[in-house]
Amino acid sequence: MSRPVTLFTGQWADLSLEELARMAADWGYDGLELACWGDHFDPEKGARSKRYCEDRHALLAKHGLKCWSISHHLAGQLVCDNIDARHYQFLPPGVKREPKAARTWAVKTMKQTAKAAANMGLDVVNGFTGSPIWHVLYSFPPCLPGQIEEGYKTFAKLWTPILNEFQKHGVKFALEVHPTEIAFDIASAERALAAVEYHPAFGFNYDPSHFGYQGVDYVAFIRKFADRIFHVHMKDAWWGHGDGSVGVFGGHTDFADPRRHWDFRSLGHGDIVFEDIIVALNDIGYQGPLSVEWEDSRMDRCHGAEEACDFVRSVDFPSSGIAFDAQFDK
Repeated sequence: MSRPVTLFTGQWADLSLEELARMAADWGYDGLELACWGDHFDPEKGARSKRYCEDRHALLAKHGLKCWSISHHLAGQLVCDNIDARHYQFLPPGVKREPKAARTWAVKTMKQTAKAAANMGLDVVNGFTGSPIWHVLYSFPPCLPGQIEEGYKTFAKLWTPILNEFQKHGVKFALEVHPTEIAFDIASAERALAAVEYHPAFGFNYDPSHFGYQGVDYVAFIRKFADRIFHVHMKDAWWGHGDGSVGVFGGHTDFADPRRHWDFRSLGHGDIVFEDIIVALNDIGYQGPLSVEWEDSRMDRCHGAEEACDFVRSVDFPSSGIAFDAQFDK
């Protein structure tokens, strides 16, 4: 049996969940990965009220949809980022616009999200971690001795209590490995795991679109972290399509600027080889949802979301339960 195909609602938070659920059902999706912003899912309400969670499921079920995970990238980013004015747009009314208050809110909210997921009957929350050392990725002046290691210690200090809360509720946190996060490639993902002492509640939301343009082997990531792939995003990207004036770092250009070296594309329109990904996911026994995170500044999103659902179904296939070369007539 092929895996369920879901749509991540983060890029659709301007629509009500009711409206989006109706559209997603028409496009052929099996379910939604609910973002914890807009009106899609409120982790505070979800942690406080099982009835709220039942109502979310009922709304989806009305349209023939299910939910396998929720995601809170916004609060997660504030947990250990270097907070500045950009981050305050993620805060709800009533939270003071200053770093300490923002971080306190983020930590509390991520813990609530663990309980809310449990109340939803889910075992995975996807999101970001933020990073106290992203700003020294390519640094001059050179990093001081121990500066990177201190960054990973800060990450572990802030996230371990949150992960403990996840573990208490039987829920796992899946970091979307991504530039600006504590883990953004294979090497940094290994280091992040080690920093939290391979906490059983910490793993990854696999998304190949963030690896290819960096030159990271996105299939090797699956095999390297086979037991830590808790969730999968299906998202495409292309690279090497610019005019040579903008590199991997983006040149402070906007998405869809034709000068860019790389950009996100709707599924099937980029350079990611999804068949290799499906083979690797089958090899590690991943049976969770394939969740479309639709991003493409060059395409109408409704057209793209429907097309992407069809694309995922076309590339996914179940693994074999038999040895193909052992079928002999006896």
